[in-house]
Amino acid sequence: MRPADVYDLRSYLALLEAHGQLVRVRQPVSIIHEAANVGATCERLQQPAPLFECIYEDDPARPFEGWRLFSSALAHPERVALALGCAKSEITATMARVLDPANAVPPVRVNDAPWKRNVITDPDKIDVRTLPIPKHAMGDGGRFITGGVVISKHPETGIGNLSYNRMEILGPRTLGMNINQWRDLQRAHAAAEAKGERLGVAVAIGLDPAIMIAAGCKYEGDETNIAGAIRGRPVEVTRGITVDVDTIPAHAELVLEGYLLPNARRREGPLAEFHGYYGEPWESPVFEVTAIGWRDAPIYQTIVPGWHEHIYIGNVLPREPLLMRFVSHASKNVRAVHIPPYTNGFLVVVQLAKKTNMGEPRNIALAAFAAHPNFRVCVVVDGDVDIYDPSDLLWALTTRVDWGQDVFTVPRAQGHEMDPANDSKGIGTKIGIDATFDKGRRPYGQRVSYPLVELAKYLA
Repeated sequence: MRPADVYDLRSYLALLEAHGQLVRVRQPVSIIHEAANVGATCERLQQPAPLFECIYEDDPARPFEGWRLFSSALAHPERVALALGCAKSEITATMARVLDPANAVPPVRVNDAPWKRNVITDPDKIDVRTLPIPKHAMGDGGRFITGGVVISKHPETGIGNLSYNRMEILGPRTLGMNINQWRDLQRAHAAAEAKGERLGVAVAIGLDPAIMIAAGCKYEGDETNIAGAIRGRPVEVTRGITVDVDTIPAHAELVLEGYLLPNARRREGPLAEFHGYYGEPWESPVFEVTAIGWRDAPIYQTIVPGWHEHIYIGNVLPREPLLMRFVSHASKNVRAVHIPPYTNGFLVVVQLAKKTNMGEPRNIALAAFAAHPNFRVCVVVDGDVDIYDPSDLLWALTTRVDWGQDVFTVPRAQGHEMDPANDSKGIGTKIGIDATFDKGRRPYGQRVSYPLVELAKYLA
C-alpha cells in the first residue's frame, strides 16, 4: 500500500499497518472513557494508532455488533506525512502547496456509495444513541461526535464547506451542534435562519485523512478541493438521500443527514477543548437527523478531544504554512517551522539554517507573532535541534538560553480568547526566546551525537 493508493479510511489503515503505525486492540473496550484513555495514551507515548475491534457501552456481553472504533489517525508527524504522501520534513511545504487555490482539484460526483447500502430514514427507527459515539474525557457532558466532518452548502451562494463541529447526543434524532461565530457554516446557517428555513447538512465519519486534513483548514471555497490536491485526483462525492447536499464523501464509513433547525438552541457541553481545559456549555444550534447510512462492517472514527490529533488538525497543519511565510519574510535563513501539538497551538518553533546577526532571532519571533493571534511563545533554534523532539527542544532551552539576555516580551498583545493565560478578550504577553547557540559570549565545543544503530542486532 502506497500513500497514492489511499482513497478511504480502510486503505489508510492498510497503509498505517504496513508502516507499523497501527495496533489492533482485540480485547473488549468501553466507549465510555476507556477507548479515549487508550487513544490518549498512545498519542502521548507516540505509539501506533489504535483500532478497537470489540467495543461496548455498559456491558461487555452486549458489544456493538459489527462495529469497530478507530482514533488518532493524524496524531503525529509520521502519520501526517504518510497521509500527505511526503517526508516529515516536507509537511509544511506540502500543506502550502495544497492550500494554494491554484492547485485545487474539484471533486467528482458519483451516484452510488458504499454507505448507501444500509440506510434508515424512518423517523421512528432513527436512534443515534445506538451508534458507538464515545464519551471521551471524565469531565465531558455526554457522548460527543468529535471526528465527524460536517458537509454544508451556503443557501445563497451554493459554495460547499467542510468543517468540524462538536455534536452532543441530546435525543434519538437530536444533537446539539456547536458552531463558532466566525465559521462558514455559521454564515450559511444564519442565511437560512433569516428566512425561517432549515439548513440541510451531512456529517461524514470514517474518512480518507486527506478529507480530515482539508476540513480543518480555512479556505476560500469548498475544502474538498484541498483533499483533491493532496491526492492529486478528484475526491469522489455523492448526493444526500434526504438533504440537498451533493458533496458527501462517497467512501465514508458512516453518514448522518439532517437539518439545522431555524431559531432553535439547546444547551450542549462541556467538552475537552484544544486549550487543554474543558470548554464551557453553550446554547447551540439543534441538528435533527433525517437519515443514517453506513458501510458493511463499519468503522466509527473519533478524535480524542483536547489531545494531540485535535490540535494537529485544527491548529498545526493549517497554520504552519502561514507561519513559514511570515518568518521567511523576516529571514531567508529559516529552514523549518513547527507548532508542537503538545503546546495546544500556542507555542511555535523556528529552525535556522544559519544566523547572520545576533538580532535575527528576535526579528523572526516578532514575525511569528504577526502571523497568527494564537502564537504566544516563539522559540528560535539552530539546525542541529530536532524541532519535532520535545527533549531536544528542552535541551536547547536549558543549555543555550540566558534568561536575562535571550528572552523578550511583548506585553498587552492580542491573542486567542480561549488561551487560559490571557484575559477574556485574549489580551496577554507574548514571549520570544533566542535558543540559538553562538551568541559571541564564549567559545564552546561541538555538540555530542551518536549514530542510530539497529538495536535488534544487539538485543536479540
